Amino acid sequence: MRTSPSSRRPLIGAVTSLLLLAITAVAGPTPAATAESRPAPSADPGAIRDWNAIATDTINDNLGATHPSGQAAIWHGFVSAAVYNAVVGIQGDYAPYKWRARGPSTASPEAAAVTAAHRVLLTYFPASRARLDSAYAGSLAKIPEGSAKSQGVAFGKRAADHLVELREGDGRFAPVKFTATPAPGVWRPTPPARLPFLDTWLGELRPLTLTSPDQFRPGKPPALSSARYARDVNEVKSMGAKTGSARTAHQTETALFFGGNLVVQLQSAFRDYTARHHFRIAETARMFAAANASATDAAIAAWDAKLHHGFWRPITAVQLADTDGNPATDADPDWEPLLVTPPHPDYISGHAALAGAVTRTLTGILGTTRIDLTIPSEGTGTTRHYEYADQLNEDMINARVWAGIHFRTADITGCRTGSRVGAWTLAHHFQPLGAARPQTSDD
Repeated sequence: MRTSPSSRRPLIGAVTSLLLLAITAVAGPTPAATAESRPAPSADPGAIRDWNAIATDTINDNLGATHPSGQAAIWHGFVSAAVYNAVVGIQGDYAPYKWRARGPSTASPEAAAVTAAHRVLLTYFPASRARLDSAYAGSLAKIPEGSAKSQGVAFGKRAADHLVELREGDGRFAPVKFTATPAPGVWRPTPPARLPFLDTWLGELRPLTLTSPDQFRPGKPPALSSARYARDVNEVKSMGAKTGSARTAHQTETALFFGGNLVVQLQSAFRDYTARHHFRIAETARMFAAANASATDAAIAAWDAKLHHGFWRPITAVQLADTDGNPATDADPDWEPLLVTPPHPDYISGHAALAGAVTRTLTGILGTTRIDLTIPSEGTGTTRHYEYADQLNEDMINARVWAGIHFRTADITGCRTGSRVGAWTLAHHFQPLGAARPQTSDD
């Protein structure tokens, strides 16, 4: 008996289903099923915070926790830029820093980040190898074994090596001389140690984002004969004195709060912020890289100005006020500042420049002046919360005057210079990608 086409359809469907089952059994699961069953590559943003803390400890161990220059900012800028490239080169959320490489999307950005940080730190601080290797082994142990981990490690090495190659011949530790002859208004070593100008090479170091160290060099400080100069001298003489000052208790605490290593304070604030706000790994890498790159270049810009203008410090100006030719200032040969004066010129303030750069960068990233930073101080054992950028900058400007180590003009100009650095940094680097990137591993 002949069957009709309609009666044959169930039979054909059953046979087709059996054939598909047989093919699947032989060939294995479909690509879609494989993708769904494969765990996502490890991408814990806490790894970036961990290695930022490790970088801080490593830099402090090698420089000294109270090294009175902007050098610490340089190393944090290098590490953060390499970590950023390692992460965004895999995830593709933001434009890599001076690099066109892309890693496989199946790689672990966490493994890439810790590898990049370890490799950069080991390159510049080989004396810390034992501690760095131990920390690195601990970080890798948290990441599941497999191709994602090995791919991440390989790409992290490439990111680190690229950063190190970028920085070759950048002027680090070059024998830069400060040759200005001592005269009224000209910097000279200050009491009590009378140390020479520290880390002069910072003023000629190739920046991370700026076109040159002098790109945002400010104009001259106030003339010694000017009313503005006299106001600066008389304010710091009254408010910054070690003894007999007109400061309130809160003003003294503010001076002491920002009297130590600002770079260390800022790293702690970045770690706290990214954790509290639950930033993902790429967002975390971006915040550290952008803020630290702008801080790096702010330090370079500040040292360029110090080298170029070579303006004397308040302790010298007050003690030798009878030589400045300004009738509105009076000498006090015994005057001392609240804090020991760092061994480099007054104009511009490095602390204020770094604060201005970081706050401008953060407001650009966050899209608001509300920076919500909690900053600790080893000097006072306290923390301060800064809801808005201008509050932090205002305290920084005042702190250096109340500490007796900077004129107000040096602080205000430093903050403005830093703000220009921060705006430039974010306008030219660390921006979100506008379109999906191609999947390639070529440079």
